[in-house]
Amino acid sequence: MFAGIDEVDWASMEHAYGPADDVPAMLRGLASADPAEREAALDGMYGAVHHQGDVYACTLACIPFLFELVVDPGVQDRGSIVELLTSIGGIDLDGDDEDEIDEIEGAANYAMAATAVTAGAGVFFELMADEDPGARLSAPLALATLHSHPARVLALLRERLPVEPAEEVRLALVEAAGRVALRHRSLAGQVAGWLTRLAGEGFPPGLRLAALAQLARCAPDALPGDVVRVVTGLLRQLRSVPVRRAGAAPAVDAQAGPAEAVAAVDAHSEAAGTGEPPVEERAAPVTLVGQLRALSEEGTSGRTAPWTADLLRTLHVGLDDRVAERTALLTDQLRSPDHQQRIDALRMSSGLIRAWRGSYEELVRLVGEQLATPEPRLAETAAHVLEELFGLAAPAADALAARVVADPGAWIQDWPSGPPGLGSAVKALARLGDARAVPALAAALERPEVPHDVGFAIGCMGTAAAPLTALLRRRLGEVRLHEGAYDRASPLLAGLTALRADEAMPEVLRVLRGAPEYRGEWLRTAALRALGSFGPAAHSAVPELRVLLRRPGNTSATEVAEALWAVDGDADAVLPVLIEGLQAERVHERRSAVNALGRLGTRAAVTAPRLRALLGHEELWLRVDAAIALWDVSGRAEESVPVLLAAWEKNRHVRVRVAECLARTGVAGAGSDVAHVLRAELASVRRHNAMDGGYGSHDTYEDEKLLALCRQALLGSTGKGPTT
Repeated sequence: MFAGIDEVDWASMEHAYGPADDVPAMLRGLASADPAEREAALDGMYGAVHHQGDVYACTLACIPFLFELVVDPGVQDRGSIVELLTSIGGIDLDGDDEDEIDEIEGAANYAMAATAVTAGAGVFFELMADEDPGARLSAPLALATLHSHPARVLALLRERLPVEPAEEVRLALVEAAGRVALRHRSLAGQVAGWLTRLAGEGFPPGLRLAALAQLARCAPDALPGDVVRVVTGLLRQLRSVPVRRAGAAPAVDAQAGPAEAVAAVDAHSEAAGTGEPPVEERAAPVTLVGQLRALSEEGTSGRTAPWTADLLRTLHVGLDDRVAERTALLTDQLRSPDHQQRIDALRMSSGLIRAWRGSYEELVRLVGEQLATPEPRLAETAAHVLEELFGLAAPAADALAARVVADPGAWIQDWPSGPPGLGSAVKALARLGDARAVPALAAALERPEVPHDVGFAIGCMGTAAAPLTALLRRRLGEVRLHEGAYDRASPLLAGLTALRADEAMPEVLRVLRGAPEYRGEWLRTAALRALGSFGPAAHSAVPELRVLLRRPGNTSATEVAEALWAVDGDADAVLPVLIEGLQAERVHERRSAVNALGRLGTRAAVTAPRLRALLGHEELWLRVDAAIALWDVSGRAEESVPVLLAAWEKNRHVRVRVAECLARTGVAGAGSDVAHVLRAELASVRRHNAMDGGYGSHDTYEDEKLLALCRQALLGSTGKGPTT
């Protein structure tokens, strides 16, 4: 093994972390008899040689040696090596992918890797009947991903299923068939027909569920009309039937009927007994690969069908926009007696609500019920789901309040590094504006270090948080104005700003006057915004604000002008400063000036030509801000609306900002372009900011806000509610 490995000039190559002269040791480590050494070597391969999916020259040089390892029956954990090869060679370079790869050499490396691994993919056929279950588990997907003759692969998958004794491998065979259908649409009809038969009566519930999941991926129209009823029935069967453990496979005629084939496999599984197979001793994980393995084992320990969650996730992805069916399925999953299955359902519920619009009252109520469970992970997961729902968490309000009362220890979350934060249940309750969160927020304000997010929570509470005003004032008055003042004072100032607590004038002015040099501009900005929120009640601060406006120092002159306008309403004093702000070098400073001018309304009409000139700026957000401000200062919509609608189509993330303007101004007349855009948004079942592979904690809140603004804009322009 490894003939010629020392003849490769590894030192002349590089991987993610420098010279590749350590790669031969990694390759040899993959063949080690020591599981910890194998794990460390695999971690190195993914972490350096195939870092985040990258393909380097040293990655290409590894491919022949990785194939040597795969075909040697004496090597353990060969399934992991098959997965590594599949990842290295399984990238399809379409035009978009090539654009993401900056260097021509990088794109060539991907293409050469795909060619090299595909050329050797025939060895995976032999692994389909290997004695190592791990190799058999990885081989089907490798073939479906890499082999250049998909019809041959599909035929082997179908032949292998009746004689494969290991249940997880049988599921992998079905998954591989779905992959073939997705990659080779000419075979999709054959795959769908086979999957439909596997999903029928006579097959084990796990296999039927796997077939339905793959049908949802590659042929959703072939799913049974009562798919939710079928799946929930299968889940009930899986909850009550223990997993069978398999030994050597019986010989079964590949042409046998499905019931005969599966009966033979099941009969052999029962005869093989239920004793645990020998477990290889492993050291405590110190690598990323080991930690992921340990987490996976922890999540599946003691579960009767640990692969169920993966199948259900696949099914949900395939069902896509069939929100009512997915909601009904999750409702059943959340009633499972298995705690881990309910945790899986909570995570899937979060993904569904985050990406799709729908009616979720009953589902959210069931999420709330999980808060009362004595199982900590289940309750914590439910609280985290509700935290991100904001107003949609209302059906769980009572459950959240009960949880907050029952578990004061979870009011605050301390972190090894960084400031403390509010616990998920407290945040979720506060985001509902529920006064029952006040005791927890008061306790947070009494802590030596106030949680960083308490001000935002108070902002969500509105007037319900008014009892906290005195406490906010006291804590702000106690803040020492040294280099750590911003971190200590900013959550308190945010809370006072949200409450418009003008009685806190003395404490706010103390901060404004005594802000230290370190982060002083940030701290003064927070104090100025608090003064601005107090409005005319802060009139005694006007002389100080006027002085600061003339000599802002390192304070934003725009922020001073905004505060002075909010308190005193003197447009003549602030206009010159805001006009000057339109020439700022940094875009965010120009946007601040533009937005401030918009708030002056017709008092800033003289700036209309300057704002009009910004409608063609290259920065989209500045164009949007300028269009809105121009509308506000001129009172005319005809120049602004086309800019706003163009931005709406170009960047979905500006839609809330645009909708706020449209709802406020009421120009969505029946049959207008604005009305058409708003109704199209309301008709979409997909959330406007839903992303594949990522999300933000406020995505659901922002989308629900957009929907409310669209309805408000249509209602305001017609006097009637929208029909959508």
